[in-house]
Amino acid sequence: MYTSILVPVDLADRALAHKAMQTAVKIAEWTGASVRLVHVQRAIAEVYVDYLPPDVDMSLTRMHEHDLDQLAREIQLPSERVSAGVRSGRVYKEVLAEARDVGADLIVVGSRLPSMSTFIMGSNAKTIVRHAECSVLVVR
Repeated sequence: MYTSILVPVDLADRALAHKAMQTAVKIAEWTGASVRLVHVQRAIAEVYVDYLPPDVDMSLTRMHEHDLDQLAREIQLPSERVSAGVRSGRVYKEVLAEARDVGADLIVVGSRLPSMSTFIMGSNAKTIVRHAECSVLVVR
């Protein structure tokens, strides 16, 4: 049924990431699909750029790649069926771009219960569901 499952991971909320990963792994076990983890690194605001070292983006990317690789190693699937990557930009746009780039036919995204901030500003999960070209499973 599924061949490629994408799991967006917020490294700042590993509990939420683990729930989505567990669900994706179960589906991958049933279907033989591969699992791809992706973390989206938010861009540093312009007002802070002058006060930070010039290589801060690269340092953050390396740190996020290391953390994401550790999460990927926890997945109990053959290593050739698990991969991970870091992208930079707006979360929902980069997740949708990654899904297209890797040919994902399912996105498993974790979501928190709605709060006032998500009603006012929206949520990445909601936008991913609305604009994805493939199926999306939202895990609470």
